[in-house]
Formats: sequence, C-alpha cells, structure tokens
Amino acid sequence: MKELVIISGKGGTGKTSIAAAFAALAQKAVIADCDVDAADLHLVLEPKIKQQADFSGGKKASIIAEKCIGCGKCAVMCRFNAVNFNGNSNYIVQKTYTIDPVSCEGCKVCVEFCPVEAIKFEPAVNGKWFISDTRFGPMVHAKLDIAEENSGKLVTLIRKEAKRIADEQNRDLLIIDGSPGIGCPVIASITGANLVLVVTEPTLSGKHDLERVARLTADFEIKTLVCINKADINPQMAQSIADDAEKLGLKIVGKIPYDEAFTKAQLMKATLIEYTGGNISEKVKAMWREVIYELG
Repeated sequence: MKELVIISGKGGTGKTSIAAAFAALAQKAVIADCDVDAADLHLVLEPKIKQQADFSGGKKASIIAEKCIGCGKCAVMCRFNAVNFNGNSNYIVQKTYTIDPVSCEGCKVCVEFCPVEAIKFEPAVNGKWFISDTRFGPMVHAKLDIAEENSGKLVTLIRKEAKRIADEQNRDLLIIDGSPGIGCPVIASITGANLVLVVTEPTLSGKHDLERVARLTADFEIKTLVCINKADINPQMAQSIADDAEKLGLKIVGKIPYDEAFTKAQLMKATLIEYTGGNISEKVKAMWREVIYELG
C-alpha cells in the first residue's frame, strides 16, 4: 500500500478540492481526512457513517466537592487560572472551588499538590472519529471539539485506522487530506508517507509557506511534489514559485488555472471530476497521472 498526503502551507489553497478530485480518480483507495481542526472533505464526499467513537487525547482535572476542604492550594498553584472560587458552602462556612474544563490544560499540578486528594484526573473527550462509506470507497475522518487540542494524536489514530482498512480490504492506495501549515497535525500526517503533494497559490504568502513546508518534508526525507493552484491569477509569482521549487529540488506536477468550477462543484456536493469534463478537469487528471507515476 502507498500513502499519498496532500498538504498546503496555508488554508484556502484548494488542497481539499484536489484531494476530493483524486479520490474520484483513484481505484481501490482508502480516504483519510486528517485536517481534523477544520475538516471539510465530508462536505463533498458525503460519507455514510458506519462506526463512530469518542476521541480522548488527554486528561483533565475536576474537584470532588465532598472531599474538598477549601484550602485554595489548587487555585494558588494553577498557572492557567482554571480554578474558580465559588464562595462559601450553603451548609458549612467553608470555601468551595471548581475547575473550568475549558481553561484546564491537564498539567496535573493541582492533583499533585492537593493535600486531601480531592481532585480527579480523568480522560477527557476531545472529539469523535468515524469510519464511513463514500461513493469512492471507505473514509476515515474526525471532528475535534471546539478549543480542543491534541489534534496530532487524532491524526495518528485516523491514519492507523485507514491503514488497517486498506490491509483488510486489499486496497493499494491511501489518500490523505492533511492539515495546512507545518505544525503537529501536519507532522503526524506525513510521517512515513510515500509521497507528499503540496498545493500552493501564486501569492507572497504562498511562496513563503511552500518554502517552510519543503524544509519540513526534507527533514523527513519524503519525496515532495508541488501543485500551483490558481496559477493564472499572478503568472509572475507562479513562475517565481516554480523557480524556487526547482532550486529546492521539488517537481511541479500541475499549474491549475483559476476556475469557478471548483466552487460550483462544492456547492453541488461533487468533486471537480464529477462536475465537469472540461479543460480544468483534464488538467487535474493530467496532474493525477504525474502523481501516480511519481508514487511508483
């Protein structure tokens, strides 16, 4: 089985549209949406959920009211101001405290310093992950709850499940829609992959972000290709990006012109390949052939 990861230096470059188009063109592939902080591949592929489970990426503290003696040690020690003073109890003249689960960072300091062991430290549910069917094959995806972290752990879980399904169903390709940027979820998306396709755009930020992503994939020694999306909106910058890519040893496999068909396809909950058979579709198909060739 080969792993193809599609990433970008920033959001809005068209990464997910390209990933969806590749899913439509692939045969016997498993699809994984690893952009867990802002997942949207499901909007196009309309997955039918078969299984779902809670994701716990860490632990959080909570005070056991009946054991708390109101000493305030936890409030003093918490550097995240997660411990709130609630006033005196209605039954005894004693201070009471609670821990705000949103502010709690799970550092466990309050647990260690509580003199009466009145603080629980238990796994917190940070989101959900799903195994689904789509019209192009199985898909593993997730939804991270608002303001939750540990997205790198969730990405690792999604990739593991996608690989398991590929092995069980004898599918030879895993297409991963990765996160934008160069942070933990991106690293979790590309580690051990066979090929990375970076989707960028002809802007100054696109040029800068491509350089950052290229350094990251080079550190992991992963073969990296580049797609310049909306290349015709700034041909001079597109050429500058292509020149930079050549200096970095990266191959340009596609220069995709701006086309409203991408947006119209999304509104129809369709991939570009399904929506149109025109010139823009042919260019994406040509890029797909290049990617498959490089994938080997």
